[in-house]
Parts: sequence; structure tokens; C-alpha cells
Amino acid sequence: MNYFLRKLSFYAVALWAALTLNFAIPRLLPGDPVDILLAKLQQRGGTVTPETRKAYALLLGGDTSDPLWVQYWDYLKNLARGDLGTSVSYYPAKVSDVILTSLPWTVVLVGVATVIAALLGVLLGAIVGWKPGTWLDSLVPSTTLLAAVPYFWLALILVYLLARVLGWFPLQGGYDVVLTPGWNGEFIASAIQYGFLPALTIVLASIGGWLLGMRNMMVSTLSEDYILTAEAKGLSPRKILRSYASRNAVLPSVAGFAISLGFVVSGSVITEQVFSYPGIGGRLLGAVTNNDYALMQGVFLFITLAVLGANLLVDLLYGLIDPRTRARA
Repeated sequence: MNYFLRKLSFYAVALWAALTLNFAIPRLLPGDPVDILLAKLQQRGGTVTPETRKAYALLLGGDTSDPLWVQYWDYLKNLARGDLGTSVSYYPAKVSDVILTSLPWTVVLVGVATVIAALLGVLLGAIVGWKPGTWLDSLVPSTTLLAAVPYFWLALILVYLLARVLGWFPLQGGYDVVLTPGWNGEFIASAIQYGFLPALTIVLASIGGWLLGMRNMMVSTLSEDYILTAEAKGLSPRKILRSYASRNAVLPSVAGFAISLGFVVSGSVITEQVFSYPGIGGRLLGAVTNNDYALMQGVFLFITLAVLGANLLVDLLYGLIDPRTRARA
């Protein structure tokens, strides 16, 4: 019980520190979101008065000319009420609406791609690690090379080959704009077609890491005494691979997979930008470009909660599965 209480206390402090950084970092950037809105208003022929500025400041959650501690207190109060403010980039939309509109696209795209990459990488890594030194083992560096290739470069190659030259997939977008979004077969088929290339980019770029990690753990596990004992009992190689070697070698990959799911919320900014995909990555980039404090803080908040939640889940599960973890803590 003390182990779990210590973990919960640690993550509570980590959450507070993350929220504080979430508040501070956007304000270190040059510019003022209120001034940005007022400049847009002037460009459209509007009149700017002190009352106008005050109204815009209240709309965005507080005047940035106030002392930082006042802004911080207002930020925490609004956060407790679930009010993330109004987006400058997509004014007058609320930040929560902007995020909730884009988040499902990123969760489905990056989530499915992460699951596919992890499953294929772990499966191939187990096969390669079971027989190290074979011709399959010599192909591992070619897969890890893809992990070193920049996302945008790999994405551009796939766009050129599969979309422009062969014409198999659309160049950009999340779905055919002539369709009305909804849970119908035509729209879902269009979304799958438009999301295939971004998903393929993520899978190719990340599968090498999963494969190499599982392969190395398999090689290490095969030298353990319980593997020799299983062989001495006369168990079949398939039984040893499935029930002894793979089950123990996959534990670090399971932890890595749980943590990687936390980063699904953040999406892949570069990949979404190349394909003009309507995910959270494009919203985050637009928020940074326009000094949209509220939207930046909202996106960072969702990312922080997802990552901390995934890490907490892994720690608690390890505490339940492995008693030695609780003894060392």
C-alpha cells in the first residue's frame, strides 16, 4: 500500500509541476495574444479602445499585463472549472472545442499506427532473436535505419511515389471534402484511404525500434537458466519460444508500449503537417505560430495528462505484477 501511495503522491507533484510549466512556457514567447486579436480587428476596419482591449483580455482568460501570480491563480481556477479559454487562432471557438474536434483524428491515426508498429516489431523481433546470426538478423540494421530518417523526408518520399507517381492514395487531407463527416461506410472508407500514407509513415519510422529492442531482449533471455531447464525437460522449441522466452523478453516492450500510448495524444506534428491531416499536430503548430497561449496550454495539458497517466499505469501494474518492484521502492 505504501508503494502505491508514494507513486500517487509523486505523480500528483509531477502533475502540478507540469501545469506550472504549461503556464510559464507560452508566456516566455514574444508577443501578446490580446494585441494579436486587436491587430486583426484593426485590419478589418474595427476601432480599438481601452474597453475593447479589456473585453478581449477577459475573453482570453485574463489580462496578460497583470502580475504573473495573478495570471497563474486565474489559470488554475479556470482549469478547475474545465475552462481552457478561447482560441486566438480559431477565434471565437473555445479551446476545448478545437481540441475535441482534432483529437479523434490524431488518436485514431497515431494510435492505430503505434499498435501496428509495436505488434509487428515485437513479433519480428522475437523471431529474429530466437535464431541470432541468421540472414534475418542481418536485415535488422535496414529497419533501424528507417528510424533515423527524418519523418518529413520519409513522408515526402511516400507522397511522391505512392500518391503522385502511382496515384494510389490522395496527396493530402483527412477525407474527401465533398462528403459529410459521420459514421457511414463511405466516409469511413474515405478516411481510411486518406489516412493510409500518414499511418504508413509512422509505422515505417517506428517499427525498427520495437524490432531491435525485442530482438536484444530475446538474445539476453535465451541465456537464462530457466531456458536451459526448459530445454533439458525436452520441451519443444515452439513451446519454449512461446511460453518462456517471448513472455519474459516482451516485458520491457509492454512498458514501452504503455508509455508510447501516452504520446499518441501529441500526435506526429511533422507527419500531419506534410499530409495536411486535420489532427492535433496542425492545431499545435498553428497555436505556436499565432502565439495562441490558450490553445497551446490546452494541447500541452492533454499531452501531459496522457503521458503521466500512461506512466502511472505502468508503475502501478509493475507493482502488482512484480513484488520485487515494491520491495525496492
